[in-house]
Amino acid sequence: MRIFEILWVDDEIDHLKPHILFLHNKNFKVSTSTNGLDAIEIIKSNRFDVVLLDENMPGLNGIETLREIKLISPKLPVIMITKNEEEHIMDDAIGRKISDYLIKPVNPNQILISLKKILNTDNLIEEKTIQSYQVEYKRISDSIEYLKTSNDWISLYKKMIFWELELETLNDQVMSDIFKSQMKDANSQFFNFIKQNYSNWINNLNAPVLSNNLIKMKVLPFLQSNQKCILLLIDNLRLDQWKTISPLIQQYYDLNEDDCYFSILPTATQYSRNSIFSGYTPKQMQENLPEWWINDDQQGGKNMYEEKFLQSQLERLNEKIKFNYNKITTLDQGKKLIKNLKRFMSDDLTVVVYNFMDMISHAKTEMEIIKELAPDNKAYRSLTLSWFKNSPLFEFIQSSAENGFRLIVTTDHGTINVDRPIKIKGKKEISSNLRYKSGRSMSYENKKVIEVKDLDEYQLPKTFMDSSFIFAKDNDYFVYQNNFNQYARFYNNSFQHGGISMEEMIIPFATFLPKK
Repeated sequence: MRIFEILWVDDEIDHLKPHILFLHNKNFKVSTSTNGLDAIEIIKSNRFDVVLLDENMPGLNGIETLREIKLISPKLPVIMITKNEEEHIMDDAIGRKISDYLIKPVNPNQILISLKKILNTDNLIEEKTIQSYQVEYKRISDSIEYLKTSNDWISLYKKMIFWELELETLNDQVMSDIFKSQMKDANSQFFNFIKQNYSNWINNLNAPVLSNNLIKMKVLPFLQSNQKCILLLIDNLRLDQWKTISPLIQQYYDLNEDDCYFSILPTATQYSRNSIFSGYTPKQMQENLPEWWINDDQQGGKNMYEEKFLQSQLERLNEKIKFNYNKITTLDQGKKLIKNLKRFMSDDLTVVVYNFMDMISHAKTEMEIIKELAPDNKAYRSLTLSWFKNSPLFEFIQSSAENGFRLIVTTDHGTINVDRPIKIKGKKEISSNLRYKSGRSMSYENKKVIEVKDLDEYQLPKTFMDSSFIFAKDNDYFVYQNNFNQYARFYNNSFQHGGISMEEMIIPFATFLPKK
């Protein structure tokens, strides 16, 4: 145990021997001084963790001594001890950045508490956090293989995100590594859960809220109050990133619901976001709205018809909702959105698709500077928060609250940081996504993927009669055998989507009411 070095400055230091002995017994080493001038010289030539300083001393008084101490060592914590409760003295001391002050007479426990508050706060918090996670670690590990329902997995993932955010405040690499290992174990079990249940879900058997029923089950019920509403879809937003920016929104809005839903497979924009707006599975989109559906092997933008998809779904549901649609991909478009807010007030629903996070995710793969800014989940969250605080989107949300709009915030899928390449062979028309592949004549290691050959079972579109899909699990990513090492290195530690993981599939859905 570390022994802290204390300097106690008091002209009646001899009367404080019982207090000093008490601190010695609590593993503090206490040096003493009877006046300010000597104390200053002692501090010049010695290192202390904290100074206990009497305010009322002959010669150089406590405030004057404090001023000199701060000139020598600005960050050295000082606890002022005084029997004078005059407000101007306390204001002067606080203005000179004392760490705490105590009113005489003081007892040893008062001093101990003040010292611990200053010296051990971080250590105590770290110790309690680690102890709490150690208890929770066993509970989580014991429960993972027994989770039976979609709600069970949502609850577990929320709990894992809570602990990830708690543990990131600690400078403890061992605990960080333990958490990452547990997250991988949880994702392996989640993969098995999806493998057993997804085909039933997508065919409407005991299905949770999925991309294709999100509008019907979650958005429309929130609109029934006849109050103007904004549906904000931030592309590529993970639950941990949402937990980071949500408190900023709650400065302007009251949180009504903070939930999660499941992205369909593949967890990629072309599939999941089109599914949200169309209310269809990918297979149904290909069959019922072929003029707006583009397969992986076809040229052209894959998300060009989201507004048409939404209009089609509302008509199918016989919902007479007046809406406007806005897709934001540039800073200028974000600023223009704010200026147009007043124009949206006559509509029932304003839809905003904000693509910034998707661009950051791709930039991390392709740009060295972004790789350095976001090397891991913690840094990626920090980058997300920094962007959001200074974005036109945050300003738009503030203006929306001021103008009385209700607010829905969600996403189409999440991302996962990949670190394990999987070899794959196949023909040229195989899709390019790193977390799923579609095409024919694909060769890969079966144990490491979900292989879907009966596309109807997963409600997936057919490109060829013998088309199939495969989905990566855990932190895997697909790399072609040609130039394998080169591309494996290039994509390693990048954020990808399209596959099966809690990060990609369990994604946020939140509703807000304007503050009264």
